[in-house]
Amino acid sequence: MKISIGNDHAGPEYKKAIIEHLENQGHTVINHGTDTFESVDYPDFGHAVASDVENQKADFGIVICGSGNGIAITANKHQGVRAALCWINEIAALARQHNDANIISIPARYTNIKQAVEMVETFLTTDFEGGRHATRVDKIACR
Repeated sequence: MKISIGNDHAGPEYKKAIIEHLENQGHTVINHGTDTFESVDYPDFGHAVASDVENQKADFGIVICGSGNGIAITANKHQGVRAALCWINEIAALARQHNDANIISIPARYTNIKQAVEMVETFLTTDFEGGRHATRVDKIACR
């Protein structure tokens, strides 16, 4: 699987751990994030990841910022992107099962690295349930 990841200055350690986990599983990772704690603008990285998902250069995306909100809002500006802010494993599973989310947004200041890696694993291995949820997901896109 090909996965795009991006983060701001709140998430370099998270990104490093997640990339290591994904590569150990044989996934290809496109890295758009910063590796430093110097202040950067999260939209730059959110747009890069969302563009990869939107243009089918990546199967899924992972975005990380302090609260997870700003970078999720940024990613959701792209057509066909459904970025879900997740802070516990159950939310990551529901985002896939009910919303067919294709980008997980992680709040680095409100989760720990172990939780983040577990959420990513859950997100990537949980299938969309379809059915009544498909009807709802179809209504999300502006046409």
